Amino acid sequence: MDEKEHKLQETVGEEKHTSETPENNEEETKETKQDTVVEPQAEEVKEDVQEEIDESNAEDAEDEENEKRHHIPFLDYHSMSMENLVGELQRLVKNEKVQAINKHVNGIKHEFDLKFQEFLEHKKEEFVANGGNEVDFRYNSVTKRQFNEVYSEYREKRDSYYKNLEKTLKQNLDNRLEIIEELKGLVNVEEDMNTTYKNFKELQGKWRNAGPVPRSNYNDVWRTYHHHVEIFYDFLHLNRELRDLDFKHNLEEKLKLVERAEGLAKETDLGKAFRELQTLHKIWKEDIGPVAKEQREEIWERFSNATKAMHQRRQEYYKELDKHYEQNLEKKKEIIAAIISVSSTAAQNHKAIQQQIKEVEALRDQFFKAGKVPQKDNEPTWAAFKEAVRAFNRNKNAFYKNLKKEQHENLEKKKALLGMALALKDSEDYDMATPEMKRIQAEWKKIGHVPRKYSDKIWQEFKEACNHYFNRLHAQRNQAQKGEYDNYEKKNACLERLKAFQLTDNTKKDLETVKAFVEEWRGYGRIPHNKRHINGKFNKIIDALLKKLGVSRQEAELLKYGNKIQQLASGDDNRAIRNERTFIRRKINESQDEIRQLENNLQFFSSASEDNPVVQEVIKNIDRHKASLETWNAKLQKLNVMENKRNKAAAEKENSPSAEEE
Repeated sequence: MDEKEHKLQETVGEEKHTSETPENNEEETKETKQDTVVEPQAEEVKEDVQEEIDESNAEDAEDEENEKRHHIPFLDYHSMSMENLVGELQRLVKNEKVQAINKHVNGIKHEFDLKFQEFLEHKKEEFVANGGNEVDFRYNSVTKRQFNEVYSEYREKRDSYYKNLEKTLKQNLDNRLEIIEELKGLVNVEEDMNTTYKNFKELQGKWRNAGPVPRSNYNDVWRTYHHHVEIFYDFLHLNRELRDLDFKHNLEEKLKLVERAEGLAKETDLGKAFRELQTLHKIWKEDIGPVAKEQREEIWERFSNATKAMHQRRQEYYKELDKHYEQNLEKKKEIIAAIISVSSTAAQNHKAIQQQIKEVEALRDQFFKAGKVPQKDNEPTWAAFKEAVRAFNRNKNAFYKNLKKEQHENLEKKKALLGMALALKDSEDYDMATPEMKRIQAEWKKIGHVPRKYSDKIWQEFKEACNHYFNRLHAQRNQAQKGEYDNYEKKNACLERLKAFQLTDNTKKDLETVKAFVEEWRGYGRIPHNKRHINGKFNKIIDALLKKLGVSRQEAELLKYGNKIQQLASGDDNRAIRNERTFIRRKINESQDEIRQLENNLQFFSSASEDNPVVQEVIKNIDRHKASLETWNAKLQKLNVMENKRNKAAAEKENSPSAEEE
């Protein structure tokens, strides 16, 4: 125990027993036994509010800059992100007195640690879910590093401040204890009362200028000082006029404090009112001396009652606040339940799980903005919230772990297709390779995502292989297309000659000429797809000429159909032949259905005359569809003949001996 603490304990101990000290004036001693005890603060005012006031005043008395902490707003740190918490800590450390922000910094650190721990657990789960070993987990957080740097700066400033302050506070405490000792020495001295009173006033002046003391000693020092001031007033035979003058002045000042304290009942800002009451208690203790014995209890009772009223208001306020906190608790429970509901319904695809991630993030924001909960529920609620979020993260991580497995399987599938594409990219068998390359491309599209680090590379290789093949194919087709344009020019010349042709009186010769034009037209082969409209122009002129020559529509159709047969025969496209056969059969079926329907309709007119216009129209339609049916059947026959010839030629080619066999 150091010397100052020993002196202080000794003095406090003396304070407790001073009323038992024998004095020459017995009547004075009896009065003193009733009144020399310190004003009944702790006994008559609710202990919690009085202790709070005393403790806060002790903190402020250590350094006047401490009072600024009352005016630095406490933000809702719970609802702030880690980045915003770092920013707020930086602002406080840079702009505010270090001794005034202790509670703010502690609040920020508490919330940051909670959020960072949750964040770290989430990252660890992701690491393990991706196949990592938990003991190998390391995470370098820029935000955490920034927080540590700012918090270290705060601690250095704080430690430096208190280190420099400590020596001064100790010296001030020693000075105040010496003043108390001198004050004790004024009692029962043999000297003129006016001189003693003058010495007392000098000691009071020294006391006021003695400076702050450590907050842990503040209240005891002041209680001891007031105790001996009262002893000085009550035990010494002072000049009554001087003493009463002091008592009167002190009473007036304390009455002002009482009235200000009582007026706080009308202050709507409870925080402001409590800080004002705290200041009044400080003035009561530090700046104003005692009053006459007969008024001490009364004046203190009024001041105490005003403090009790404030305490009651605060109790009611906190009671309402607790209700609000309970409402916040219910909100947070609902949010936790919503997170649990999301995590219990596992999404089955990336888009859905991303939507769930957004939902959970929104719920997390709502949780932090929902406000404070009762203190007793704070930790359980936070634990339940963390577990709900972690459960969702585990499900999410499990999904992406399986997704990565699936992506690696997709990678193997795409590698196989890439191998096929590379094998075909230089093929000369375009009839085989083209549909196969198209099939490979279609299969590629059906395969899902691959791991991102392989995605661009394998796609580039596949695209280059496909482009290489199809560029070759297009070059080959462009070469073939040159011949098609030559055919087009020849057909165009043929069309111009056909336009210039005029019929003569020799029908047979003219018909032979028209057929020659048709044969010539067939002989020119394929033309570019975008030039096929020329066939329509040719057929239109041929139809008009055949009609003038008396050729039936069916004969004309079959004559022109030779062009289509020739195209199919030279195209070597079995699928086109199958499509043509399907088309003709459908037309045959349609014609047969129409004939049956019309013949059924004709039965309704069995009693009608054949001259009836309706009957004649039905008969006319039946004849037209029968003619059309004959035409389609004839076309089918021509198609069958052409296909049989193609098949026979292909078989002969396959069975013919090679040059080596001969």
